[in-house]
Amino acid sequence: EEALRAYASEGYQLVFGHGFEFQQPAERVSAEFPNTIFVVTSGQRVAGNVVPLIFRIHEATYLLGMMAGALTTSGRIGFVGGMELPPIVLGYEGWLQGARAVRADIDSRLTYLNTFDDAAAGKEAALAMIRLGVDQLHHNADAAALGLFSAVKENPRVASYGANADQSALAAGQVPASAVIDLPRALLLVAREVQEGRFIPRVESFGLESGVIRWVTDPAIANTLPDGLLGRVQSAADSIIAGTLIVAGQGSQ
Repeated sequence: EEALRAYASEGYQLVFGHGFEFQQPAERVSAEFPNTIFVVTSGQRVAGNVVPLIFRIHEATYLLGMMAGALTTSGRIGFVGGMELPPIVLGYEGWLQGARAVRADIDSRLTYLNTFDDAAAGKEAALAMIRLGVDQLHHNADAAALGLFSAVKENPRVASYGANADQSALAAGQVPASAVIDLPRALLLVAREVQEGRFIPRVESFGLESGVIRWVTDPAIANTLPDGLLGRVQSAADSIIAGTLIVAGQGSQ
């Protein structure tokens, strides 16, 4: 809260708070600085000059789920979340919906660690799923996911999928794709609107159509994937962008 107030006091017209936890502090500070726009990533609501940025990452995790559904041999996939927060839940829902679009009988396992920092907990959660036969793993667990990738590297028949960035280097040859949030692009788009006087307080929602949300594959293993798989996934991405394929929770927080 004090950091938000300090920037606004210095005359900044636009202040970003990166994380849902800035919503209430921004609302408390905003009334003191009506000429400053406070933007909260993964925020909850528009409140005067406080606006949220919503990232529809579940549109990309749907595409990863399609890949997992096509690549699993056991029929079991797993997801490890840092905490049970709305953006993470939506990411899981997209992942599961995508997998079941390809293989309706998918068995899904879900674990929340209640931490974003404990790599040991992330590894144990991944190993527990692998012991149950899970062979496709996704996550949204920040640093705790380093343990997940460690577990995957110890199990060469298991694939993992990156979250929020291209994470193919964390388990080389075992990360078919990642769901990416291009945060700098999102912030720049908002900043340009403010600078040009075009900004209207509203929920700023970014999906695949914006380029802020993307799915990226590991080109090093593309030739090992089943024929036509990437084409089918890209076709689904095109349909999401066109609005003819609706992913669970699309457009909401």
